[in-house]
Amino acid sequence: MAAELTAHELIARHRPTLDQALEAIRTRAYWSPHPEHPKAYGENGSLDAAAGKSAFDALLGTRLDLGQPGTDDWVGGELSPYGVELGVTYPHADADVLLPAMKAGQRAWRDAGAETRAVVCLEILKRISDRTHEFAHAVMHTSGQAFMMAFQAGGPHAQDRGLEAVAYAYVEQVRTPDTAEWTKPQGKRDPLALNKRFTPVPRGIALLIGCNTFPTWNGYPGLFASLATGNAVLVKPHPRAVLPLALTVRVARDVLTEAGFDPNLVALAAERPGEGIAKSLAVRPEIRIIDYTGSAAFGDWLETNARQAQVHTEKAGVNTVIVESTDDYKGMLSNLAFSLSLYSGQMCTTPQNLLIPRDGISTEDGPRSYDEVVADLAKSVGGLLGDDARANALLGAIVNPDVKARLDAAAGLGEVALVSREITNPEFPGATVRTPVIVKLDGAKPDAEAAYMSECFGPVSFAVAVDSAADAVALLRRTVREKGAMTVGAYTTSDEVAEAIEEACLEECAQLSLNLTGGVYVNQTAAFSDFHGSGGNPAANSALCDGAFVANRFRVVEVRREA
Repeated sequence: MAAELTAHELIARHRPTLDQALEAIRTRAYWSPHPEHPKAYGENGSLDAAAGKSAFDALLGTRLDLGQPGTDDWVGGELSPYGVELGVTYPHADADVLLPAMKAGQRAWRDAGAETRAVVCLEILKRISDRTHEFAHAVMHTSGQAFMMAFQAGGPHAQDRGLEAVAYAYVEQVRTPDTAEWTKPQGKRDPLALNKRFTPVPRGIALLIGCNTFPTWNGYPGLFASLATGNAVLVKPHPRAVLPLALTVRVARDVLTEAGFDPNLVALAAERPGEGIAKSLAVRPEIRIIDYTGSAAFGDWLETNARQAQVHTEKAGVNTVIVESTDDYKGMLSNLAFSLSLYSGQMCTTPQNLLIPRDGISTEDGPRSYDEVVADLAKSVGGLLGDDARANALLGAIVNPDVKARLDAAAGLGEVALVSREITNPEFPGATVRTPVIVKLDGAKPDAEAAYMSECFGPVSFAVAVDSAADAVALLRRTVREKGAMTVGAYTTSDEVAEAIEEACLEECAQLSLNLTGGVYVNQTAAFSDFHGSGGNPAANSALCDGAFVANRFRVVEVRREA
C-alpha cells in the first residue's frame, strides 16, 4: 500500500516543532506545544470536551481490535477507581507469533533515518494531543486521578515528555555524521583513504511495562525514546490501566501505516487476570530494551534477570523534606499541604518524611515548636480539603486496595497529627476518597525507623522529629543512599544549612527543590527543563529525560570502504 503521509510532508509539518524542542532542551526554558487548558481544544481536528467524553463513552463495553497478528484471545476487566466497569476487551497475543511480526518491520524503520522517525513520532503525538479530552477520561478511570489532573498530567504533560524523549533521541543519533571521508598521510607514499558510513542501529524490540497511576506520563518517554531510535515497541500495560496505552498503540499503528511503515512496530500485550506476562516477556531474547515503573521488588528482579536487555527502572523511594526555618511560614505550609494532598499522595514524587528539629524552627514571626509546626501543617491540609468539592478535585480516588490498607495501617505507627477522613464523591459514589494522614514519629527511636525508612505509597506522611539541622541532613543522606528518593525538598533561611543540604543531594544524586512557597510544588516536574529522577540513587536507574536515557537504545555501526 502506498504511503498516505510522505516523509517530505511530515518533515514540513513537524520539523519546526522538533527544532523548538531541541532548543528547549538546550536552554531548559519553559516551552510546550500542548495546551494545558481544556478550552484550547475543539478546533483544527481536535476534540472538545463534549466530543472527547462521547468518544470515551463509546469505548465502554467494546472490543478494541488493533489488527495485531497472533491474537489468540480477548481480555479485559478494568474497574475504574471511581466504581465504573469499563468493559473494554483487548487482544491477547501469542508472543511466538507477535514478536517475529514486530521484528519484520524494523529494517525499513531503521533505514528511514533519524529525522523521518522523529517526525513520524511527532505525528503520533499530534494525533494523541487532538484527542486529549478522550485520553483524559481514559486516564481518570484507570488511575483514579481527578479529571483536571488526568487531563493535564495524562495529556499535555505526558505528550511533552514523549516529545522530549524524541528530541533527545534525535540529538544522540545525529551526533555522528552519516558519512565521512578519511585520509591519512603516508609521507612519500600514497595516502590511505577510506569512505565511511555510520548507521544508528536499533537494539531490537523494546518492552514497555506500564504503571497503574501514570500510564501515559510514565509510559511515553520510554515508548517514544525506543521508537525514535529505530526499535519496535511492545506495550505491556498494567492490568488495571490498559485503556490509555491501548489507545496510544492504536494511534501509533494508524500513523505508521499511513506513513508506509509496518504497524506492527508498535503492539499491545494485554494479559489475563493473574497471568503475569511481564516476567516471561522480559527474559525473551527478542526483548533488548525494557522500561518499567513500579515496585522496587519487580524492578530489582528485572535488573537482575533480564540480562539480555537494557533495563530502565523507576522504583520506590522515600522522598524527604527538611523543615529547618522559613521567612514565609504561611506559604511553606500551603505549599506542603498541596504537595501532600495532590492525587492522594499517589505520586512517586510526593513527600513522605518531613524532618523537623525537635526544638522547633524559626519563622518571620518568631519561633515555632515542633508540635506547633506539625499542628499548623495539619490545619493547613484540613483547610485545603475542608470543602468536599475542592477535595474531590484535588484528591481523585484511591487507586487500589493496597493503598487504602497502607493508609488505614499508618494510624497505628505513631501519634496521629491529622486524621484521614472519608469523602463522598456525588458523581461517583463508588469511589474511595480519603484525605491524607500525618503521623508524628521520633527519629531517635529505633521502632519508628521501620516506618520512616520504608516507602508508604499513598496519602501518608511522617513528621519526624530530629535533634538538629545537621541530624536532618545526615538522615537525608542515609535515606537517599539506602532507599532512594525521586525528590528532596528543604526550607531554610540559613545559607550554611542550604549549602549542606545541596551538597548532600549532589553527592547522593537526588533532585532538590529549595524554599518552594508559591505555585510550583516539589512533586511536579516540567518537561524540557526539569529532570524526573536522577538515575543515581536506588529510586531509579535512569532520568526522564536525558541523553543517557536514549543513547543506549541504539548502537552506531560503521561500514568502511577504500576510496
